[in-house]
Amino acid sequence: MNMITTRPGRTALVLDSPHSGTHYPADFRPALPMAALRSAEDTHVEKLYAFASGMGVGWVEAHFPRSYLDANRDVTELDESLLDAPWPGPVTADPVVLQKVRLGKGLIWKCTDDGLPIYDRQLTVAEVQARIDQCWRPYHAAVAAEIDAAHARHGYSVHINCHSMPAVAASHATLHPGLHHADFVVGDRDGSTADPRLSQALCAWLRARGYSAEYNHPYKGVELVRRYGDPAHQRHSIQLEINRKLYMDEASLDILPQGFARLQADLQAMVQWLLGTDPRA
Repeated sequence: MNMITTRPGRTALVLDSPHSGTHYPADFRPALPMAALRSAEDTHVEKLYAFASGMGVGWVEAHFPRSYLDANRDVTELDESLLDAPWPGPVTADPVVLQKVRLGKGLIWKCTDDGLPIYDRQLTVAEVQARIDQCWRPYHAAVAAEIDAAHARHGYSVHINCHSMPAVAASHATLHPGLHHADFVVGDRDGSTADPRLSQALCAWLRARGYSAEYNHPYKGVELVRRYGDPAHQRHSIQLEINRKLYMDEASLDILPQGFARLQADLQAMVQWLLGTDPRA
């Protein structure tokens, strides 16, 4: 199975879903049951945006699970205690990033949001390098290529990094455990990855649709928007988090048909609005 799906677009808008993958590779060999692992997924996000390609929007989707490799982390975000030998490449020294890594939420997850250890073994350097080569590098190459193509066609690009979040942050969440989340969180790393006027207009659009929306709290955006957002050069990247309670049962992972249908219709209207919004204006 391909680890990534890319559907090229024809507009200035690109969407990507790095955390909705449900293909668990044979070499994963976790110590946890599937039910515990699946809590890390942004379950059904790819289904919510199934309309995107038909609207000419570029789409990139990971099929590998976030707990296997988190494409929204940098390759330096490694917990070396998880490895059976020293890592041959650089490892981050950023104190903010290290806090997340030590909670088990680096490039390779060490534990779940509930604090459960994923492995009963150490990983080899070779298998981590293979995950980077087979998953991280192709995923980032695909996102970069779609954004470059959108920018070349239109002179600007808008990239929405698509995620979902639990209704209540788990006990070992990297930010604000126990926090009751808004319906949406719009993140642009404090205006550094997108024009804040665009991000704030998106918040206003969502609120006018009847949703609660927070701006850069508690999620500002991580590697995919940091790496590809450059508003000074009309490359706008926004991380968009959706509260799972709007469309699914978080315990069973089942879709809630009525909530899903309403949310998907609103997301389609949001994409249509974004297609008609030029951040250069």
